[in-house]
Amino acid sequence: IIIAAFYWLDYLNHGSPEEIILSHRPEEAGLLQQMLSNQAGRKVSIVCAPRSKRARWLDIARKNATGALQGKLASKAGLMQRFEALQDELGLEFVPQRIECFDVSHTRGEAAVASCVVFEQDGPIKTDYRYFNIEGVQAGDDYAAMHQALTRRYIRLKKGEGKLPDMLLIDGGKGQVTQARGVLAELQVEGVYIVGVAKGPQRKAGQESLIVADHRHPVRLAPHSLALRLIQQIRDEAHRFAIGGHRKRRARARVTSPLENIAGLGPKRRQNLLKHFGGMRGISRAGVEEIAKVPGVSRHLAQAIYQEVHSH
Repeated sequence: IIIAAFYWLDYLNHGSPEEIILSHRPEEAGLLQQMLSNQAGRKVSIVCAPRSKRARWLDIARKNATGALQGKLASKAGLMQRFEALQDELGLEFVPQRIECFDVSHTRGEAAVASCVVFEQDGPIKTDYRYFNIEGVQAGDDYAAMHQALTRRYIRLKKGEGKLPDMLLIDGGKGQVTQARGVLAELQVEGVYIVGVAKGPQRKAGQESLIVADHRHPVRLAPHSLALRLIQQIRDEAHRFAIGGHRKRRARARVTSPLENIAGLGPKRRQNLLKHFGGMRGISRAGVEEIAKVPGVSRHLAQAIYQEVHSH
């Protein structure tokens, strides 16, 4: 029944071929064939225990399925080893079960977005990934951006909107770890182990050091250690996800920005404005005098900017 239901749901979503070749005859094969035929609007044949070329096709499918299963099991075992290695390297009393990682992405302060990615021992939990559009902070202030993202995330988790991780990775050094510790203390969130991932002097993979709350000095892992590979994998995924979110936000802002309609306000001045005020929301809150303080913006241009922004 379960196998028949799988076939039905799969072909319901993707459409049915004219012929389905199976290694075993499912229960209610006749009924399944009739249902698929009705859904497709034409005859769909189910062939079991095939011969000749169909048998060869089935053998290829079986080998592919076996290879995929073996690869999945090997990947899961390898990831589990990395989680266990992380426990050993950091001297933890537990093997992490759920890790969240945060990163911030922007272009010279414009359209800042923070990302949160989640990994468990089976791999990334993409349904739990989140973007945070950063608002109301000084452009380029990554500490304030991280503080805002963490606050928004953990307020929701405190309300029961998701599972708390047992480890929190932050893409950054001591300053970002301080932000994370402050947020969790403010919200009275306990039981989350915080680790900062600081880049090396040459910003190359393998040179990272870990900023850990209960260690006096940064922790350096061997470049090829399983624990470091896990951290790099999670950190890189957070970075990828943050960049994707930032690019989408920046594209939307540039397409719809009222600044594009102002004569005399070229790309450089627009960039200066966005950087100075941290985005369109900051500009919309500013008066003419404040806008005129931005380098390259005269009072006359500031009045035009103010009027254009407030006409939307």
